[in-house]
Amino acid sequence: MIRKIGSAVFSGLLASTFALSAQAAEIRFTLGEYSAETRKSFEQVAAAFEAENPDIDVIIEVIPWSNYLQTLTTDISGNNAPDMSVLASIWLKEFATQGLIEPMDDLITPELKDKFIPALLGPSVIDGELMGLPIAASARAMMVNNDLYEAAGMTPPATWEELRDTSAKISEQSDIFGFGLPGKEDEVDVYFYYALWSFGGEIFDEEGRSAIASPQGVAAAQVYADLVAAGHTQPAPTANSREDVFNLFKNGKIGTIFTFPMLVPQIKAEAPDLNYSVLPFPVEAQKVTMGITDSVAVFRTSDAKPEVQKFLDFIYQHDFRLAFNLADGLLPVMTSVVNDPVYQEDLDIKAFADGLAYAKFQPTVERWDEIIDITRSALQTIYLGDATPEDALTDAAAKIDQLRGF
Repeated sequence: MIRKIGSAVFSGLLASTFALSAQAAEIRFTLGEYSAETRKSFEQVAAAFEAENPDIDVIIEVIPWSNYLQTLTTDISGNNAPDMSVLASIWLKEFATQGLIEPMDDLITPELKDKFIPALLGPSVIDGELMGLPIAASARAMMVNNDLYEAAGMTPPATWEELRDTSAKISEQSDIFGFGLPGKEDEVDVYFYYALWSFGGEIFDEEGRSAIASPQGVAAAQVYADLVAAGHTQPAPTANSREDVFNLFKNGKIGTIFTFPMLVPQIKAEAPDLNYSVLPFPVEAQKVTMGITDSVAVFRTSDAKPEVQKFLDFIYQHDFRLAFNLADGLLPVMTSVVNDPVYQEDLDIKAFADGLAYAKFQPTVERWDEIIDITRSALQTIYLGDATPEDALTDAAAKIDQLRGF
């Protein structure tokens, strides 16, 4: 009996030792936080994947977008890069140039690649190589408070001149602001690009030099400068972030904003009685919106690439992508999902999705974050009344060209 017990204990010790030596492979996956639903969505997907692959553990790390790039950069500098990450597609050039991420064609099957809307693969192609897979897409649109427009006796603007007129009229109402203009933190530059493109301008010319100080760029910035100077935006735009502006809109204080589809589920949850419509941007020379994608990239330092391949195949299943999009208010990146009836039946989401047909994308160039900072500073100077659009944009364009080696 003693010998049998000893054998059993010894066998148990061997089993424990074997279990420790055969620990599950681990995939560390970082991504930005789109909403409170983001973590839930990806942890559900990870749990389903682990149930089918008990020898693989998936660690989901969700980080606020406001400090996501800094956190990721710190991890990379400390030799602690994740296996895979969701990156803003405009970052891919920098990561690819530094040799930090793998070409995706070495990791995925043709069958997986064929699942995507072809145009949405474009922002992930760097120097002819696919460096990421789109996982989230967004197109921008104008959102108006129907009650405020009705009270002002106005209809939503179709042109930028009409935007000036409607904003002026709506602002006559007590404690109400015609147009919501973010002047700090994220997307100060993005609001400018909406108008720049609509006026027929471009961010860079054919030689790669900054084109923001073109006549079209100056005219676009002048629209916002006039709105601020006339008091037809919320007070002190440079003290208001995008989220501040959105909160004012949800509280019924702003007539018009430019926004993304993620705001729709927020309104339904936080301001269900808000009477709003989603419409295309005002038009000057051309109808345009901004398309934005975020992409999954795989780091070269990952020692779990076979497991990552399996996980990529798993997360790009139709039901998972549809559930994620609906929870976070994002647009599809896969053909099967865009054809789902929900994108035709939900008029709010359809209004954003329709913009993908004529969307323009931010350029994928190195040092883009620094270019954003220069552009943002120039616009803030304009909104504060410290410089004219022409002077501020000319100065900014010169700084951008110097940064890019021209």
